[in-house]
Amino acid sequence: MSLRLWLVRHGPTHAKAPVGWRDLPADLSDGAAIARLRAALPEAAPLISSDLGRAVTTGDKLVSGARLAHDAALREINFGRWDGVPHDALPAADAPLARRFWEQPGDIAPPEGESWNKMAARVAGAVDRLCASHTGDLVIVAHFGALLSIIQRAAAMPPAAAFSFTLAPLSLSRVDYLAPGKWRVERVNHCP
Repeated sequence: MSLRLWLVRHGPTHAKAPVGWRDLPADLSDGAAIARLRAALPEAAPLISSDLGRAVTTGDKLVSGARLAHDAALREINFGRWDGVPHDALPAADAPLARRFWEQPGDIAPPEGESWNKMAARVAGAVDRLCASHTGDLVIVAHFGALLSIIQRAAAMPPAAAFSFTLAPLSLSRVDYLAPGKWRVERVNHCP
């Protein structure tokens, strides 16, 4: 039972600080970019998105097949008290933790937030459910961290290696689920 996962990062928020579970809107004013992205997606493929507005509205612009229920498990990492705070404005006491959070992603979590590994496990659970119930093509519209964790898992790489990838807003990546434990990364950060 194979499944091609078409991973779309939501439209830009133009935020200058980390955006996790805060529900900022996506700027979807670039109609040409959205049209190119929609043309690059498989026709009539079911689409699912995170339940955060920026992913929902981006998905609404791209859907051409069935629209699956939004899934909170596909949300961005929860940055806790750091959500919306520019890196240079974090409290001095948080600076060493923030540096470790970004340089050594894994089990380190922001205050009142979640670690990379916790977020990746949450997203993996959602993806496993989707892989068990779908074949063919499936479009997932979500967030930088959530999508990067899917790519990390498919490529069997450590979190720090996954952080070397860029995923631009409205970019398209694709991973193929071939069988339990067997994946293939087809493309990353393609901007049609």
